[in-house]
Amino acid sequence: QVQLVESGGGLVQAGGSLRLSCAASGRSFSPNAMGWFRQAPGKEREFVAAIRWSIGSTFYADSVKGRFTIARDNAKNTVYMQMNSLKPEDTAVYYCAAGTRRLQDLYRRTSYDYWGQGTQVTVSS
Repeated sequence: QVQLVESGGGLVQAGGSLRLSCAASGRSFSPNAMGWFRQAPGKEREFVAAIRWSIGSTFYADSVKGRFTIARDNAKNTVYMQMNSLKPEDTAVYYCAAGTRRLQDLYRRTSYDYWGQGTQVTVSS
């Protein structure tokens, strides 16, 4: 069984930065990709960013392009997301996800098999 544990959330002022981490554990953990999603109160969970585990190609939602950067450390089974120039509309619970199946649309929640418990990010104006 794979477990994903997020950390790094918190309260920050608009324009500030946060770095989220997601550490994966489990026997023979070998994802095809890992991603970050977020869910604001009263809204559906939405795609934020993803990275292909083997080749490192990255994908971003239009709303975060140029502000967020996803990266991974294969040796540590950890994915990171650096969030800069944060806006109040970035406030949400952020979830880490891991997908094991190949050729999946990484923008879709259904492409991921494992999820973390979430970490709260609050951006004050």
